[in-house]
Amino acid sequence: MDQQSVLVVAAHPDDEVLGCGGTIARLTDEGHKVHVLILAEGITSRSIVRDRQSKTEDLSALGSCAQKANAIVGSASLKMCDFPDNRMDTVDMLDIVKVIEGEILRHKPQTLFTHHRGDVNVDHTVIHDAVIAACRPQPQHPVRQLLFFEVASSTEWRPPASGSSFAPNYFYSIESSLARKLSALAEYPGEMRAFPHPRSIAAVEYLAKWRGASVGVAAAEAFMLGRAIL
Repeated sequence: MDQQSVLVVAAHPDDEVLGCGGTIARLTDEGHKVHVLILAEGITSRSIVRDRQSKTEDLSALGSCAQKANAIVGSASLKMCDFPDNRMDTVDMLDIVKVIEGEILRHKPQTLFTHHRGDVNVDHTVIHDAVIAACRPQPQHPVRQLLFFEVASSTEWRPPASGSSFAPNYFYSIESSLARKLSALAEYPGEMRAFPHPRSIAAVEYLAKWRGASVGVAAAEAFMLGRAIL
């Protein structure tokens, strides 16, 4: 396809790589410009009360991790916001939508990747809904394709009887970029876990190989197509 502008809208630092890091690397290798927007700060939910001031050093370290990870996969830009971690359901939806609309106006992406709505993490659900609002298909809106990704340790933790299940119908082969995805995840040591936790390097690699095997390639990332305008 012709060179495109692509936007990835993710909740927390590491979600962008877990969800579509291999695809980001592949698209940048193909000459596309992939811009990443991370909305929540990713730390303060680990305390009973949100106290950003006491987490300044941790937030700075996580921001550095995000910069390094996105450099590995080749992101053209990274914007990190300060919405409350795992408390985005307390934020006015319009405030979130306006930030996403601003990045759409800035980068004019033809393709946008974001979270699947059925994830167990509340921030993923809120951001999914905000993206849908920001991508209303009005005349001259730049986004022509919406794709929803899975995040290990969130998407598969929603029981099928509890909500909408992730049923992928759109795949990117990442045979040539899986190693970069895994290297990028290694830049998030505070977020990754030991196997058999699903958010471990080994489990993410196994998932990529299984998603690939299910469509006849060595490794893939799986998505649900939300909308495509041809």
